[in-house]
Amino acid sequence: MNGVIVGAALVRDGKLLAQQRAWPADHAGQWELPGGGVEPGESDAFALARECSEELDVVIEVGARVGDDVPLPGGKVLRIYAASLVSPGEEPRAVEHRAVRWLGLDDLDDVDWLPADRLLLPDLRALLS
Repeated sequence: MNGVIVGAALVRDGKLLAQQRAWPADHAGQWELPGGGVEPGESDAFALARECSEELDVVIEVGARVGDDVPLPGGKVLRIYAASLVSPGEEPRAVEHRAVRWLGLDDLDDVDWLPADRLLLPDLRALLS
């Protein structure tokens, strides 16, 4: 793995999609943006589309970067991209997570975000505004 973790700031109707982790135990119940690791030979956008297909069973269109890279343990970085559903009527489902939830601007502080995702809240607020 090249050390880049990509995440989708998936927005529909002014709301951001978050998903609740089922594992590992120390992060179970916390919330994060969908995404995952970029595999060798993948672009960020391809990896993000693949991860959203695997985790949410949806097809997305990847847009512009959101915020700066967030340093993660082990020398990795979290890189967020704006995204939208190719079929807006499609409902993302929690394939590998406990739950998914659409959060409006006023809901962003209602969930317990993973530390890296919490750092991006100002950028996510700007995206939703």
